[in-house]
Amino acid sequence: MSGRPVKRSLTLRGHRTSVSLEDAFWQAFRDIAEERGQPLNALAAEIDATRDLDTGLASAIRLFVLAHFRDRTGG
Repeated sequence: MSGRPVKRSLTLRGHRTSVSLEDAFWQAFRDIAEERGQPLNALAAEIDATRDLDTGLASAIRLFVLAHFRDRTGG
């Protein structure tokens, strides 16, 4: 698994945007969306709608993934 960010396109409320995340974050993000029964774009739009304006979307996704797994482990 590469530690370098990989750029992928997402569609948020009808608008295309690119997000760069490391492979591990992309996989975890996909796993969470699947677990929740949501398309990846819908989960990204949800995160986008709730993030602080000074937080980039890629950072917001990383923080979401981290919080998800911390909540699971009680950390």
